[in-house]
Order: sequence, then C-alpha cells, then structure tokens
Amino acid sequence: MEELQLKLALVMEPAGVGTGPISGLIRLSGGANMESWSFDFAEQGFVLRRAPSAAFMEGRAFGHDVEAALVRAAVAAGVTAPSVVAELRSEDGLGTGYIMRRVEAEVSPAKILASPAPSLLDDIALELARIHAIQPRPDIAIPIMDTAAAVAELKSRFLFYGGDRPIIALALRWCETNMPAVVEPVLVHGDFRMGNLMADANGLAAVLDWELAHWGDAHEDLAYGCMAVWRFGHYHRPAFGLGSLDAYFAAYEKHSGSKVDWERFRFWLVYRTLWWALGCLQMTSIWRSGADRSLERAVIGRRTSENELDLLLLLEADAPEAQRRAVEFRDPVAIPAEGEPNAFELIEALREWIDTDIKSKATGRDRFLAAVAMNALSIIGREQSCPVSAQDTQLAEDLLSGAKDIRTPGLLSHLRSLA
Repeated sequence: MEELQLKLALVMEPAGVGTGPISGLIRLSGGANMESWSFDFAEQGFVLRRAPSAAFMEGRAFGHDVEAALVRAAVAAGVTAPSVVAELRSEDGLGTGYIMRRVEAEVSPAKILASPAPSLLDDIALELARIHAIQPRPDIAIPIMDTAAAVAELKSRFLFYGGDRPIIALALRWCETNMPAVVEPVLVHGDFRMGNLMADANGLAAVLDWELAHWGDAHEDLAYGCMAVWRFGHYHRPAFGLGSLDAYFAAYEKHSGSKVDWERFRFWLVYRTLWWALGCLQMTSIWRSGADRSLERAVIGRRTSENELDLLLLLEADAPEAQRRAVEFRDPVAIPAEGEPNAFELIEALREWIDTDIKSKATGRDRFLAAVAMNALSIIGREQSCPVSAQDTQLAEDLLSGAKDIRTPGLLSHLRSLA
C-alpha cells in the first residue's frame, strides 16, 4: 500500500491539481475486471482506475489511453462523467489506467433503488441520448459492432465451453433467426446499467466504466440496463429497476428525437442476457486457469443459471399458451425435523456465521467479499436442496440446429426445471 501511495504521488504532482502526499487510499468494492482505488490529494478526492499489468489488457478492443480519451469526449459533450486528470505511463510502474476526480454520490444499486430520486429514470434517458449523439473522432479508436459476427462469436464461445447448455442454445438460435436490420451506428456505452451509475438526491451524478464502448445500435444501450440481473431484485420495474418501459421509452424519445423500436429492443435484451450468460462461463475459465483465483471471479462463474432463467422468461412468450401454463418445478429436498444436521443446514450455519461474525465487522472490500462468500454458500445450498444438472449436449444440439424450439411440447417445462 505504501509503495502504491508513493507511485501515485509521482503521477499526481505533474497533473496540475496541487501538491502534497497521497492519503485515504482504499480499494473500492466490486470491480471484477478492473481495480478502482479512491484517494485524497491536495485536499481533493480522486479515483484511480487501472489494470495491474499490461498483460491483463491483452485481447481487449482498446486500451486505457483510448478509454480516457472517450471519457474526455463524453464530458465535453455534456455527459455526466468524472473528469480525467491524469493517465498512467509504463514508467510509472502502476500498470495501465487513468485517474479521475472522485464523485461524491451513491453507487450501490441496492441503496439507489431503495429510494431513487424522482428524476432518475428521465436522467438516464437524457444521458443515453447525449452519449448516442457523440460523433466519431480520430482519437476514439473503438470498434464498430457487426451484430451477425457478434452472435457468431457467442456461438463459437458456447461450443468452446462445451456446447451442452440447452437454454443458451435456444437463445443463440433465436438470435440467429431474429437478427435486426443494420442501422447507422452510434456511440454505445456498452455497460450502461445500475452498478456503473452514481446517483444522489438530485438524480444521476456520474456515468462510469467505459471499457466496453463501441459504435453500434442505440437499442443495445437502451436494453442492457433493463436486464433482470441489473434490476437488482426490482423485477416489477423493468426499466433499470426504476419504472415502466413506457415511461423510459417516452423519456428517451423526448431527449433524443429518435423512436424506440420494441422488437429491436427485445432482440438486444435477449442478446445481452445471452452475452452475460457466456461472460459468466468465461469467468470460470479465468478462475480455473489461475489468472485470477479470486472468490468473486469463481462465484460470478456460477451465475450462468440466473441468466438462463432470465432468457426463458424473455423467450417463453413465443411458446403456445397451454405450455406456458403447464410449467412445473422440482420439489426441494425436505429438511429433517430431528437428527444430525444435513449438508444444507451446515451450509446455512456457516452462512449465518459469516453474516453475524465476519461481514458485520468488516469494512470496504472485505465486507463486499464476505457478501460474495455468503452468495457462494447460498448457491451450494440450493444445489444441495434441489440437485439437477444444467448440461444436456444432445438437447443443446437439437435446439442449436432448430430441430427443436420453444414450441416443442414439454420443452418449456423441462427447461424451466433445469434453470
């Protein structure tokens, strides 16, 4: 920590924001892909966003230099994003990244959604309209998304990971057969959702994390934050966990002057849910390889099943009504009334101990990881209480080829029981 402080001071001194030592350095919670460190310098607050080494950035579409230029362009266009004050150089010995002014607002989705500012959904629509209006610049060398190629790439990844999860196969086939027509590309943030948005009592305070930005379909951004996983339990509010889609679409159309296409929106909702399901499987590969053996990485790897259930909820509208009514669920294993505790009960005891004796006393990232550990135990407990395999290679092949689909009798009920 002391070495990091010294190196940060050498970066900050030429930045023209003041002088003095680094203080209050702390790693922020979250950040499955990048590290974020909050610190104070010259009586001002800043955040370092970095990858610990250049090797960590291999395979990414663009580096932190481009990302920093993109954030600067967004701020210049009126987007509510933190100002970039310095960029890391190889000689700094800090990896790759940049430093921003710290925004004093809430970032926790649970806290934001518990009592959101009345204007927040409208603010979100306004920010997306501003982002989508940013014009191409020579210093913003980000990729242009080819939707057909992107779906093909997801299919390739699925087959590489085993090609044995039927629900993912169903969604891939659906995307292949429901591809929207090509449109004029706009700037897409690529990760515009709760968790990357800061808010306070006045509304939206900052848009964070631009590492997935590209040129593409505006509807991709419109849909991504509406995924069930990013509503953080507020499933009854389909727009970012804040409100209705009708209100959200009306606000975006007002600010952008562009009409929202529902079918195009649905495609991107399915695509990005599928994308995240495969992203979770990728986390597993990273953990197994030893590149990152963090608890968070492993637990995210097990969240594929959440996305599979979300995909079914998005796609089951295409099934006959009689099949939608006939969905069945497996009964969980019964908990014994007496005798020694079973595995499920031991898991619950361990989870409760972490909650009362570890998490309650922890702070910062340690508190966050204690919550992740509790989630991991909950996953194991659910598997103990209702053992079922999500893998079925033959059914996945049938769905991927189109030999079976959501209208096949009995399929929806079977897939729901798997999820």
